Amino acid sequence: MELVVPSLKYKESFLEALKEYQQESSKPHNWDLLVLDRVDLNKNFSSYIKKLVDESQGKNLPNGFVSHTTYWLIDKEEFIGRIDIRHRLTEKLLQEGGHIGYDIRPSKRNQGYGKKILELALAKAKALGLTEVLVTCDETNIASKKIIEANGGVYKNKVDLGNERPKKLRYWFSLF
Repeated sequence: MELVVPSLKYKESFLEALKEYQQESSKPHNWDLLVLDRVDLNKNFSSYIKKLVDESQGKNLPNGFVSHTTYWLIDKEEFIGRIDIRHRLTEKLLQEGGHIGYDIRPSKRNQGYGKKILELALAKAKALGLTEVLVTCDETNIASKKIIEANGGVYKNKVDLGNERPKKLRYWFSLF
């Protein structure tokens, strides 16, 4: 099991995972892939990979985004999940989002992959030069809370974002 940079090699497995995410309507996701058209992505997968590489270099970022590096968790040549490591924080990311966002494809949840992807991401964040990392999750997301705490996240506080949204739990990791 390893974190890899996005690659054409995992296209079919990635597209299968995308289908799972899009069929799962009971849970909200913050992953922008949910709005991508699988047919279009199938035709233009190399453009999607280039977009991710560009964003890791701070190029062609959508408005309000910061540079971020995306990695895919691969197990036995299968796409399991993705993780984004933001290179810096904005005021908004300090409240929600943090440095690291991750997701495991629906069919692979509750199998230990969430804990592993965050563990591996913390090492990648350190390699990117980050010394402290913020990870947030919804107060109602018990699985993510357990993943963060199992990896040594130190609880800082809870943020109320209003608008009947779940409160955000904020955890810090020291990567010295």
